[in-house]
Amino acid sequence: MAHTDDHTMRRVLRREIAGTIGLLTDEQDFRAMRRYRSFTFDDHTTYLQQVEALLRTRAALGGHTTVALFDPEEYAEYCADTGLEPDAPASRARFTAEIGTTGATLPYDGRPLAELVPALVDEAVRQATWEYASTLLTRLGPCATCGEDMGRAAFARAAGLLARILDTAPPGSRHLVCSASTTPESLVAVLHADDEEGGVTRLEEAEALEFTTVLALGIATRSPGGLVMRTTATGVPDRVYGWRLRADGLEPLTAGEVFDAYCTDAESGDLIAPESGVDYCVPPDLGEEGPEPRHRH
Repeated sequence: MAHTDDHTMRRVLRREIAGTIGLLTDEQDFRAMRRYRSFTFDDHTTYLQQVEALLRTRAALGGHTTVALFDPEEYAEYCADTGLEPDAPASRARFTAEIGTTGATLPYDGRPLAELVPALVDEAVRQATWEYASTLLTRLGPCATCGEDMGRAAFARAAGLLARILDTAPPGSRHLVCSASTTPESLVAVLHADDEEGGVTRLEEAEALEFTTVLALGIATRSPGGLVMRTTATGVPDRVYGWRLRADGLEPLTAGEVFDAYCTDAESGDLIAPESGVDYCVPPDLGEEGPEPRHRH
């Protein structure tokens, strides 16, 4: 009887243990891990099938699992820094626990890995973009003229601009893209915003933080770039409009400039047929005069 009670208690406890699985999402990363003798998988497809089966089993038992992006290069560096033996399951487990708190992760929600993997990679790109942009903002330091922290001032400016953009947007679902051609990396951030009852705008906090940081970096470094928004609502054409980064803020694009931007392939420069039911237009007034640069550097 005591044995049965112990088994039941352990089963209950297993449901309350949150775990993290480090996932090798592509063939190249998988091959890199095969150099370790203790990594016993031979085939990436079979490996993904086994991971998915494990995720489904844990979910069926009521367990919560986080899926993290496992990077073999970062793993090797982690082992070198900590003195761990890289060719050991225990070392991989410790690294996985570490990236579960600091790296790109998604909760397993039952969807197939074929859908989860691209979302996890997108999350990793989003996090890397935010970290890179944040680092560059921090390095800007104080303004030589007034002493104000330029990164912090630019972030506050970007946050205010984003708030006004959302406040002046027509009702519906909004899809925003901000690009900044910084050196040496060009950065792109995407933000989704949806109306809820009572006129409240729902944002994903991490997306909003990344978007604001990239916009702030573009403003602070006077980088070429822009911001385009597409709004979608029932019964009316989609509206597309945008701005270019200019001085200490944003300059409206004409309807023709928005049309050209949307109907040109970014990679090849070839023209793309315009969508039907889409209104390419001038953005609403953000309620401010044309900005003068606050920091000259």
